[in-house]
Amino acid sequence: MELLKPSPANSSPLTPLGFLERTATVYGDCTSIIYNDITYTWSQTHRRCLQLASSIVSLGITRGHVVSVLAPNIPAMYELHFSVPMAGAILNAINLRLDARTISVLLRHSESKLVFVDIHSRELILEALSFFPPDEQSPALVLITDYPEPAPDTVGFVATYEDLVQEGDPDFECVRPLSEWDPMILNYTSGTTSSPKGVVHCHRGIFIVTIDSLIAWNVPKQPVYLWTLPMFHANGWSYPWGIAALGGTNICLRKFDASTIYRLIDKHGVTHMCGAPVVLNMLSNSPDNKQLRNPVQILTAGAPPPAAVLFRTESLGFVVSHGYGLTETAGLVVSCAWKPGWNKLPAAERARLKARQGIKTPAMTEIDVVQPESGTSIKRDGSQLGEIVLRGGSIMLGYLKDPVGTSKAMKNGWFYTGDVGVMHPDGYLEIKDRSKDVIISGGENLSSVEVESVLYTHPAVNEAAVVARPDEFWGETPCAFVSLKVGLEKKTTEKDIIAYCREKLPHYMVPKTVVFNEDLPKTSTGKIQKFVLREMAKRLGSSRL
Repeated sequence: MELLKPSPANSSPLTPLGFLERTATVYGDCTSIIYNDITYTWSQTHRRCLQLASSIVSLGITRGHVVSVLAPNIPAMYELHFSVPMAGAILNAINLRLDARTISVLLRHSESKLVFVDIHSRELILEALSFFPPDEQSPALVLITDYPEPAPDTVGFVATYEDLVQEGDPDFECVRPLSEWDPMILNYTSGTTSSPKGVVHCHRGIFIVTIDSLIAWNVPKQPVYLWTLPMFHANGWSYPWGIAALGGTNICLRKFDASTIYRLIDKHGVTHMCGAPVVLNMLSNSPDNKQLRNPVQILTAGAPPPAAVLFRTESLGFVVSHGYGLTETAGLVVSCAWKPGWNKLPAAERARLKARQGIKTPAMTEIDVVQPESGTSIKRDGSQLGEIVLRGGSIMLGYLKDPVGTSKAMKNGWFYTGDVGVMHPDGYLEIKDRSKDVIISGGENLSSVEVESVLYTHPAVNEAAVVARPDEFWGETPCAFVSLKVGLEKKTTEKDIIAYCREKLPHYMVPKTVVFNEDLPKTSTGKIQKFVLREMAKRLGSSRL
């Protein structure tokens, strides 16, 4: 056959920016955003984003500049996911709960030119800029506020957010990427295991992962989506663009707890939401929990959710879907695709199967679990451990200014995740641990996740995390950090927890130490910070002394 070549007609750059224009045409009069008493339609959101992009350009931002945002899940945060790349710039959504010194480091590393700042983070950003060297140019600031009257203190800020929206040109022509490989997003990793790294994603990767995520989760047209997942966390797993593509409704909220979630589900008829397993635990353990009138689809990822938590959540009417992704994949690229025959299984078995991460999403090219040294695939027996590797269109371009880190992660045609897992005979993947969280006790590789899954079945346990504690004889032994449920009639002791685990685990996997904490240290997305707990366990000294 004659070899035909691409032409301008069939090779325009892939980008998710076109979703907004299409939806404004199809669903222009439908509700796009609800936030407290504020409601926008999709035609209004499209116009506001164009006006804001116009104003961003007027501030001197050009193609390839980094524009940062420090804000919770409010309308401005949503709009900036379109406006910044529409101005040709690269969006950098910063973790809202970082300290000022870390934010300063990220802004300097990214060479950010402009920062949009929520009013509640005003003092935080000013402190962050105070760490800049005197001879180094700091980024300009724009203040986002919920309070139009009285006028906020804007000293140190070039403008307010709403001023930029209102002064912008509604006929602004979107600055489209010259190539689909042009960078669009800069995200910094959460730092649960190491120092944050700057992950760069292109328009093509974000387009692919957005479409892929909608297909994998079977999201229908016009969903009602509750923003319980921070948009600064891997851009809300791509759903700012995804909900726009489907003409859905975004329920934005500054902060939430279980009672707020249940109230908004009832008020707005929420159909979909996302969250780390900690959100599932909060919903199922809250005294405000109640049976839902209509099913709510909830997508979870992050640390593997214990089967006991999945079972409790689904008993309330939530339909839990489980997936796996990283900042480096721009969203979820593995999903526990549900087989109809599994519905006939007992509830406990269904929960166990749903706790697995699953198979590759439709647009992901390939996943595997390999031996880190040789790169060869492990046995598909559900027990042999290996490192999870991925390849596909949504994998990052690389780490910003870190060629060594990029080459270590991207090798042999794969992205090496650093996560440890097994492959089951049916081809479904299951994470067992982060490579740094595997406990080696007496030469045995011990999965902290398996121990945690047992701890979560204890009726008194609210949250649990297991890390290594030094041991003179065994090298390392499991140390469990546990928070207990509120209002328990009987006091639960370390001996109680250890005895419970002895009944359900091999002897070498039973925690030798149990530490009770009211609150376990977490990232802003609800991931337990095991590196903090590891340091606490080290300070306890050897368990044999």
